[in-house]
Amino acid sequence: MNIVYCLEGRASLWLMAWAIPLATLVFPAQAAETPPTLKQAFEAAWARQPEARAAGARRDTIGARRQTAESWLAEPPSLDVSYKTDQLNRDQGSREYEAGLAMPLWLPGERAGQRALAEVEGAALEGQLEAVRLRTAGEVREAWWSLALARIDLEAAEARRQNAERLTTDVARRVKAGDLSRADGHQADAAVAGAVAEVARSRGALAEAAKRLRSLMGVMVNGTASNATEPTPSQVNARDAHPFLKELAARVETARAARALAGIQNRANPELRLAATRDRANSGEAWSDTLTLGVRIPFGSDSRQRARVATAAAEKTEAEAQLAVEQERIAAEIDAARQGEEAARARLAATEQRARLANESRGFFEKSFRLGETDLPTRLRIEAEAAEAEREAARARVELAVSVSALRQALGLLPE
Repeated sequence: MNIVYCLEGRASLWLMAWAIPLATLVFPAQAAETPPTLKQAFEAAWARQPEARAAGARRDTIGARRQTAESWLAEPPSLDVSYKTDQLNRDQGSREYEAGLAMPLWLPGERAGQRALAEVEGAALEGQLEAVRLRTAGEVREAWWSLALARIDLEAAEARRQNAERLTTDVARRVKAGDLSRADGHQADAAVAGAVAEVARSRGALAEAAKRLRSLMGVMVNGTASNATEPTPSQVNARDAHPFLKELAARVETARAARALAGIQNRANPELRLAATRDRANSGEAWSDTLTLGVRIPFGSDSRQRARVATAAAEKTEAEAQLAVEQERIAAEIDAARQGEEAARARLAATEQRARLANESRGFFEKSFRLGETDLPTRLRIEAEAAEAEREAARARVELAVSVSALRQALGLLPE
């Protein structure tokens, strides 16, 4: 009898040593707040992404390129000022002052090409941001549901521990009364110890899962975060609207526009030159003023043009190949996600039925154990089977939510 009491005390001490309240997984100021949703977690994670913070500056860059394409000149004009004198040789008063303005001109079709390239670059930037948002959503979804599954395991372990402690109390009473042997008491205490160890392991897994989500959101998440399932997507979502495909399609258009522009830029830009000159031949002569209007036309370079065109063509070919591969991958991922969702629903129905039957069986054996018709090993086995069935049913509910999120992720939909 004393041995049973000591074992119970040790189990309680183990439980107290390993018990880490769920409230420690959040900051004190957050403990009383409303549990966040998956959408709120995603928005918090996206706000911390470098791409989100740099999006404004990148849009300003694209806007500046559009303004450049709208200019009448290919580049800003330049001012040339010169002064010529004979003071260092003859020194007869010869002077010449010249001020000129050089204005780079567009090549034929270059301005339209620059404008088209700026437009597709803007679309490519937005497509890239959408793709990064979807990748961030995938990371948040994975961490979010990992936390939910870890919490389910902890709750199941806590329930198993509580049931084991209640059973141990009953066994200790019957051992004291002489209805059961001391070996039965040892088995009951061992079941409590195993349940305590499982609680400790589950708490560690929950802390690890919370850490992963914190690295994305920047704050600790309440252990009672919402497990609400996302809306099931309809069957009519167009694959062409997938952010990954839109990103690659924009890359194809950007490469195509860059190739067209490279074909136009076969030489440096010509320059229109306007200069005003004031000069005199000798010190006694009058000053004369002249106006010069000229055009500077540089020659082209076939090798340099071929290099630019070949580079743009290679980027276009690569983007088109990646787009074709990504289309096939996304189509396969969507089909697999739909099948996974159907399997999750079937598994949930089966596990819930198993849990219901296991709970009914536990009630039958609990009653027969009290009447002395069932031995302790059978009672412990039935208890373990019922606890495992309840755990699997709870996990199946979360896994159904995981499958819905996976389907939405495959379709390119953000958390809602």
